[in-house]
Formats: sequence, C-alpha cells, structure tokens
Amino acid sequence: MLIPITRKKFEELVPRTATADQYRHYWGKFQDILQRVLISVASVVVVLILAYFSDDQFQIIFAFLGSATGLYWLWQPVYHATRQNLEFRKYKYSGFFRGEVVDLFITEELVGQEETVNKQGDLVVIENRERRINLEIEDDTGFVTTVQAPLQKAHRSIRRGDIAEMLVLSNRPDLSRIMQISDVYVSDSDVWVSDYPYVRKDIFLEVSRRLNQPPDAYSQDDRDRADRYYPDQRDEPRRNGPRRPNRPPAPEKGAIEKRRRNQEDW
Repeated sequence: MLIPITRKKFEELVPRTATADQYRHYWGKFQDILQRVLISVASVVVVLILAYFSDDQFQIIFAFLGSATGLYWLWQPVYHATRQNLEFRKYKYSGFFRGEVVDLFITEELVGQEETVNKQGDLVVIENRERRINLEIEDDTGFVTTVQAPLQKAHRSIRRGDIAEMLVLSNRPDLSRIMQISDVYVSDSDVWVSDYPYVRKDIFLEVSRRLNQPPDAYSQDDRDRADRYYPDQRDEPRRNGPRRPNRPPAPEKGAIEKRRRNQEDW
C-alpha cells in the first residue's frame, strides 16, 4: 500500500532541525566526544592567539568566534543532523508505504579501514566490519525495496510476514519512481530499523494509527467526542446548533378536571 501525504504532514514527520533521536545518533561514542572536545580546545587557543595580535576593534568578532568554537563539541551533532534532514527534505513528493517483510538476513559490511605497523615493521591494514540486518519488503503492488541497518538485539523479534511501514520520497507526483526511503517501523514487533532516525516517531505512529482505522472510524470518534462534551443532548443543545422549541409548562394540579367541568357547563 502506498498513500501520498501532503507536504505539510511530511515536514511535521521530518523536521528541518535535529530531533532528540537525531542528536543522540550524532553524539557518538566516547572517542567521538573526546575528538570534538580536542577540536574545541585547539580552536579556542587559535582564536585567543589571533585576538592577542589584532586591533581592539575586532575583539567583539573574536569573542563571538571563541564562544562558537568553544561550544563546537556541543552543537556539532545538531549541525550534522540538520544537514542530513535538509538532504532528505529536498525531494518534492512523499508517501506512506506499508508492506510485508518477505525476507531478512544478516551480513557483515566493511565500515572502515585502519593502517598500522606490526612488531616486524610491516604495514598491516585492519578492516572494521559491522554486522547489519537486511530487510526485503514488498507490498501488494509488487514494489520491493531492501533496507539495511546496524544489527541490534531488538531485531531478533522480526519475522517474515511482519508488517513494515516507512516513508518513501520521489520527485514525481505519482510516486512512480522512489528515490529515497526513511527508517522502517515493524509494527508487529514494535521495532524500528534504521541507519539514521529520519522521522519523528510519535507523529509517524499517529499517522499509522489513523491509516489503519476503517473509513467510518473518524465519524465514530466525532460522535464519541460529542457525547463526552454533551452527554445528553436533549437537556443541553450544542453551541451554535439548532435548539428545540420551547414547550408549554405542565398544567397545574386539578387544571384538567376544572377545564372538563367548564366545558360541561357550556
């Protein structure tokens, strides 16, 4: 199933600036944090040296540069996440895709290389490999895509036949050519599979819930909401709604008998 979504909803799903999940993704490990801190310290030292040999009229500029470089270790993840989001948002059209996991398998991918020297003085190349999960997803129209992400313990619950949902992007209004896909949500296992968390999970789950509802569910929600705010509409009509005509007051006790006697007198 592939359902086009509006640009407004897409921008809610994929914000321009970094979300909390995206910030944590680029925060990195201890080595990454240490590297950013060292860059910040070295940059501040360079700015201080330049400020010492410069004129007083440039002190405000160097103060700003010193503050920015000193906090580089803190805002650098925001910068990278924002760039990633802007690259993802460049496509004009998007849609909500729901398919089925038809196959899954584990592979080892090369993620980097390191060159070092052993005790004999020989150059040795060390390959850094990472275990990754691969999901092959297909919908009822025959569209097939493969998603790859770092393997996590939560992925053990994924099975063939599970329902998988994601966003797909294209530059064509009919979404006939898919250019990019987002992270995948496997609803049967309640697991996310992603190399980078593109979408806001809370809004994505809300969209998924609404699309899973039958067509008449919205009207039922409206009726339930109306009953909650107006428990008995016979006693209290809706605001700005039609009002019931005023009824005459009930006759006082004995009025009916008195009226009958008067009619007999005539």
